Amino acid sequence: MMKMNHTSLSAILLGMLMLGRMEAQERRLTIEECLALGIERSRTLHASVMKAEYADAKAAEVAAALYPSLRLQAGYARLSDVPEFRIPIPGNSITFPVILDTYSSRLSLQQPLFAGGRLRGAANQAAYHADAARYDVSKDKAELMLAMKTAYWNLYRARAFRQVSDENVAVLTAHVTDAENLLKQGMLTTNDLLKVKVQLSNAMLMQSEAGNRVQLAMVSLNSLIGLPLGTTIIPASSLTMTTKEFPGIDSLLSVALDERPEVLGMEMRVRAAEAGVTSARGGWFPQVSLTGNYYYSRPNQRIFPALDEFRETWDVGISLQFDLWNNLTTKHQTGAAGAQHEQTKDALETLKDGITLEVTQGALSVRQAQQRIRLAELGVEQAAESYRMTADKFKSGLSTNSDLLDAEIALIQSKLQMTDALVEYELAQARLEKAVGESK
Repeated sequence: MMKMNHTSLSAILLGMLMLGRMEAQERRLTIEECLALGIERSRTLHASVMKAEYADAKAAEVAAALYPSLRLQAGYARLSDVPEFRIPIPGNSITFPVILDTYSSRLSLQQPLFAGGRLRGAANQAAYHADAARYDVSKDKAELMLAMKTAYWNLYRARAFRQVSDENVAVLTAHVTDAENLLKQGMLTTNDLLKVKVQLSNAMLMQSEAGNRVQLAMVSLNSLIGLPLGTTIIPASSLTMTTKEFPGIDSLLSVALDERPEVLGMEMRVRAAEAGVTSARGGWFPQVSLTGNYYYSRPNQRIFPALDEFRETWDVGISLQFDLWNNLTTKHQTGAAGAQHEQTKDALETLKDGITLEVTQGALSVRQAQQRIRLAELGVEQAAESYRMTADKFKSGLSTNSDLLDAEIALIQSKLQMTDALVEYELAQARLEKAVGESK
């Protein structure tokens, strides 16, 4: 019994270890691979797709009212026994037999001929809502892609920050060693050595914070692309100094107002609201339908005298239905539909104003990010050269310890600023592409 428990416990521990390794697996992914994973696994996007499919099915259901409907009814009944009905006549009598078993079937056809636009308006309204739902899928996809791009490049930035922090710790560690040697030779004071050690402690704290930022950025990205939260992601894409040239703001606005799925979806909703007005006004008119019925019954009640056999009959007609008074329901429905139409038009114009602001801000942010890259590049070159010269002078005793520390800090900061500038450009470009409606 003890052996079985030990074996079971070992199996459980082994399974937990394997599960932990699976959850902590390492993946090297490009930005394109992350986007593909996220689109494939996103529950939010899947829900949006299902909403669009529901709207399509609902539109087909509403449109079905425009076309002929065919219905079959059938039944059987056993009647209670009653006396036969007789009509006496001189010298004889007419007997009507009692038929206890009755079979009935009816095939009915109905085709709306005129409804004052009510049915067509309802069908158009549902179809426009379905179109809007499909544009919502495109909108949700664009927002998801922007979120994934932001998370990916934030992870890239966090890893770069950690790498620079590691380099900073290594440089300051070597600096401490050099300072201790110079102290032994009497070329440096104890206070100067303590300054370097304090700087090293600060760098180690920054290194720890950088590690935490990497972990948080990875959890955020894993959550978006549908990977286990413990997965270690190594960004395989890299940033370059090459920047993309965009057209002027007026051209970008023209494209955005023509292609943004939010605008296209809202335009469909405006049309749907307009169709809703047409449908509501249909209540002022009568509804006319073509009807037809085919009967196959035993006995057939339309045939006299009744016979215990299957007989067929049919009828064709036109039906009219008109609400003479419905407590002004049609008036209220039309007013509500008209108000909704006006509200939707206002929402469209408000949306366009928001997109104009978004595109303008995006274009200006891209230009500013391009300028930051050029300035950061010059800053790295200047800081690297300054550090090289200061380090050579320090080794020769021609510069102070403080000068070298200042040069090291300036170089670290210039590298971080360069990484920040490149990442901010990628994010600004992604936001502008999303604002214009060109997210890919």
